[in-house]
Amino acid sequence: MYIYIVFVIYIVIPFICRSKEKVQVKKMDMDLSPKFPATFVETEDGGYYNWAAADSPVLREAKVAAGKLVLKPRGFALPHYADCSKVGYVLEGKCGVGLTTTASNTKEKMAFIGIKKGDIIPVPCASVSCWYNYGDSDVVIVFLADATNAYVAGEITYFLLTGPLGHLHAFSLESIAKTYQISPQKAQKLTSNQKGLLLIKLNQEQAETIPKPNEELLNIYTQNINGSLPDVEVNNGGNFTTLKPSKFPFLEQVGLNVSRLVLETNATRAPWYASDPQVVYVVKGSGEVQIVGLQGKLVLNTKVETGQLFVVPKLFMVAISADENGLELISIVTSTRAIMGEMGSKNSVFNTSPSILQVSLNVSSELNQQFIEIMETGTIIVTPVNLY
Repeated sequence: MYIYIVFVIYIVIPFICRSKEKVQVKKMDMDLSPKFPATFVETEDGGYYNWAAADSPVLREAKVAAGKLVLKPRGFALPHYADCSKVGYVLEGKCGVGLTTTASNTKEKMAFIGIKKGDIIPVPCASVSCWYNYGDSDVVIVFLADATNAYVAGEITYFLLTGPLGHLHAFSLESIAKTYQISPQKAQKLTSNQKGLLLIKLNQEQAETIPKPNEELLNIYTQNINGSLPDVEVNNGGNFTTLKPSKFPFLEQVGLNVSRLVLETNATRAPWYASDPQVVYVVKGSGEVQIVGLQGKLVLNTKVETGQLFVVPKLFMVAISADENGLELISIVTSTRAIMGEMGSKNSVFNTSPSILQVSLNVSSELNQQFIEIMETGTIIVTPVNLY
């Protein structure tokens, strides 16, 4: 018995402690650096680009994912569904979207929605969609996703219905013939005529057969976050806009909140944290991002630029500053009920009890009072300040 106790005290317990320390170090050393997407598929009709978990392991850790779709004029993304709920944000151009969902009271089996620059469109997990560029210029859409239930951790997996990679092509001709009660010859045509893998270009005749967007569905399925009334707006500082299910009920279908942050030259977004992971895409401009993680360690202090994506793990604190080019970001939080904590403004987590704040900071009453007054009159967006 004595030997067993000694073994537990001197061998087992230290081993467990060291293991916990290694786990903590591993999490603290996560690579949070901003990344550009890699090319998944690229043709003369457009391209799809994704952020791979192999290049950015934090996607896997945070259970989030992202991708970018580019469609040339008359480019068409074949019908598909995915294993992640996501939102699309239109960076450029305009596009028609066919979407199957239970959110509408219409009798149509597929809703046809027109989207344009600045629009947010939620796409629930397993909903079938197809995308068509009916404009005269490229359409570019970035997708930000909750990958909690993804087959490949940190990535969106797509399931195509048609084409060489589609489900229809995979089944035997006999199975298809029996299912649709057609001859094997017709089954062969159904399963093999489409040669495009993911993206194709429609000819003029095909393009004219695509249903026109239903204007009555716009406010149900989409919201233009660029044109929405900001939650916070500061002269010479910028603005901050959040879409939640209370403003945009269809977001409840994907379980995400969406935010847009615009910072003017050298303005700063005061530090904040969220109870759930955040995925942030740099729409335009450049600036600096700082993230503080476990044990008060600064885990990221770097520049970001247009086209990059970064992840803020849950409860990590983040601050963002624009440089002379200004900065525009679009982001999601992977919960519609996330708790947000602010460091600045009257809603600051510091702005509670003056006495508790003073002893916590260990400062004079004068400095403590000045700090409180700054919070009471401040906002989460700070205009440029000359510190020297």
